[in-house]
Amino acid sequence: MIAAFLKNADQRLRTRVLAKRDDGVLKLISPGIASQCPLREGYAVPDEQNSENMAATVVGLDKTAEPPLNPTGAAEPLNETLGDFRLERKLGQGGMAEVFLARQISLDRPVALKLLSKEMAKKPGFVERFIREARSMAKLDHPNAVKAYAVDCAQDRHFVAIEFVDGQSMQTWMDKLGKLSIGDAIHIALRCADALRAAHGMNIIHRDIKPDNILVTKRGITKVSDFGLAKVVDDEDHSMTQIGTTLGTPSYMAPEQARDAKTVDNRSDIYSLGITLYYFVTGKLPFVGESIVKLLQAKDSGKYASARKLNPEVSDKFDLIIGKMIEKEEKYRYATCDELIKDLKGLNRENPALSFIEGAEASTVTQTAAPAAIQPAIPKVKPQATTATAAETATETPVKTPAKDTVVWHVAFTNARGQSVITKMYATQIQHMIKTKFLPLTAKAMRGEKGEFQPLETYSEFKTLMKRRIAQEGSVQKQTDQIDRRSNLQEAYAEAEAKTESESKQKKRPSFLWLPNKVAGERSPIVILALIGTVILGMYFLFTFAAKFLEGQ
Repeated sequence: MIAAFLKNADQRLRTRVLAKRDDGVLKLISPGIASQCPLREGYAVPDEQNSENMAATVVGLDKTAEPPLNPTGAAEPLNETLGDFRLERKLGQGGMAEVFLARQISLDRPVALKLLSKEMAKKPGFVERFIREARSMAKLDHPNAVKAYAVDCAQDRHFVAIEFVDGQSMQTWMDKLGKLSIGDAIHIALRCADALRAAHGMNIIHRDIKPDNILVTKRGITKVSDFGLAKVVDDEDHSMTQIGTTLGTPSYMAPEQARDAKTVDNRSDIYSLGITLYYFVTGKLPFVGESIVKLLQAKDSGKYASARKLNPEVSDKFDLIIGKMIEKEEKYRYATCDELIKDLKGLNRENPALSFIEGAEASTVTQTAAPAAIQPAIPKVKPQATTATAAETATETPVKTPAKDTVVWHVAFTNARGQSVITKMYATQIQHMIKTKFLPLTAKAMRGEKGEFQPLETYSEFKTLMKRRIAQEGSVQKQTDQIDRRSNLQEAYAEAEAKTESESKQKKRPSFLWLPNKVAGERSPIVILALIGTVILGMYFLFTFAAKFLEGQ
């Protein structure tokens, strides 16, 4: 997976441009884009010796150029017209384009005008790609997506006119609020997922979902913005992305996107939305690192503090949903936004209107199917002739799950008190419980309301995961006599915390207290019996010796 990518990470990262914003989020652009950037002289590329501290030595890439000010301190107004648009003031500048607040003369409405830089326009075929992808984005008409109005060229300047959103980004709101209420977080996530569902239905992948690119208007309407990094799936000959490039924000991008941005699909956007949702409800990122290498290593480990552990208001089911969104391997994530929307709605925790926006409008998400004529945006993978061991097969074989997770399963297992427990779950929930070891290997399941309980490994939905667990932990027979101490997620978290606290106390005990440590261990009954026996035997010999001694006197 990422191991090969990390192997030569230092060498590869030295050819990339990185930056660290004020909020600590690392930004990464590919060498191809860096070489085309007119402001590349202002960026610092870390050398080999400073690769570990590269984030602290580079210029902030997300910092937009400040508009010129007049003596009164106000932004200097512009007096330039491009086609049907009159430029009013500069909003920002990036490597590929400048953005201006403009007014469309014919319709008398404000727009954001993104002008392609002259340097980029000189690149062979780049203008054609810019126009082609702008037209693709213009087809996306969704209430929760920033609209593209027009693409044109005037005075040798190529530009695209997009909807001007009068509001703030969610990153700005997070800086003020720290974290969101559960209802507000779900409200925003649902609308982002619905906008992405529409984009995915047109084979458009966003590739840079993050709080900065989620805008909220003054009326409380959520808008997904900046499809500037978006790509059209299967447009291999004309995509603005080169094979092997990495575009996006590392803190939010999926692991596969870090390896090659051209291979991403629906699930990469779902991953980024999952990281964003985690950030909304906890105020923290699940994976962090002082450098890109360490950040990717953290993601590769797949280990993070659960959202519920950081915020008790996150329910068990909500925690499972977030966990499924940010799974390291794509095959274990939600395959489509339709599935995600269904589960988020099933929580019944959504606020109809955002509570942190005064006078926010209530809105609903109406889930509709993607256009039938367009195939799901899943890239075609060429099969490779390889041989693998049984353990490797159990690790790499995709889990077979139904297209729609609607079947309710009955799962039977033994809890910590030795009681038989039967609970209802969806297949995806059972898969997650198997992977996270919340279910014992001896658990059984029954599909639907009728039938018999069978071992989990007998079902195709769980066979691969169970093989993996068995390969790691041993045979099912060895697990038969073990009592599952994690009957639910809440108990599991409490047990983990108690175990950590106990281990910490054990480490603090002096070495001369080895005996109490032994008594407090798992074999305490045996140790206690041995001590009692030793004391009795010692007393017997003592009395015998004393009696003989007295007789001799």
